[in-house]
Formats: sequence, C-alpha cells, structure tokens
Amino acid sequence: MARSNRREAGRRRLAMRLPEMRKLIMEARDPLQLELFEAYQMAVEARDAVRRRGFNSHRVREYDEVCVEIERHVISAMHEAPYTTAQKAGEPS
Repeated sequence: MARSNRREAGRRRLAMRLPEMRKLIMEARDPLQLELFEAYQMAVEARDAVRRRGFNSHRVREYDEVCVEIERHVISAMHEAPYTTAQKAGEPS
C-alpha cells in the first residue's frame, strides 16, 4: 500500500475507532498526525497478518498494545495540533 493510501486508511480506521475525535481526525493536516495515522495502519496490517497465520497469539497481543498506544498518541496529538483545516482557513477554533 502506498504511503498516502496507508495514511488515509489509518485516518479512516482511527476515525471509526475514536468516534469522539472523528471530526478532528478527519480535518487533521499536521505532519505528526499524518505519521501517526500511517503508523496505526501499519500496526493494524501487521497484527492482522499475524492473526491470519493463527499461531502466535502473543504477537497479536503485542500488536494490539501498539495500536492502543498509537491511539493514545493520536488523542494527545489532536489536542496539541498547531492547526486544523478550519483554523487554517481563518475560522475561529
């Protein structure tokens, strides 16, 4: 999967996983946030690949933990973002 596709897939997945943050996630443009979206998608892809193989439940749990940790980072990054699309367009935040 191409990098930009992975970022957008991660964005959509996180928007579903964190509905209270959905609007901020969908408007996010900060490079750190975009990297987190991509990292999340990569972790989910790796976890699902290990899960499909069906023989290493410990590794699946490790990837689940990585996903939860990235979700926490996304929540923090959404609150610390320098700007969103609305702010960039000059609208009040």
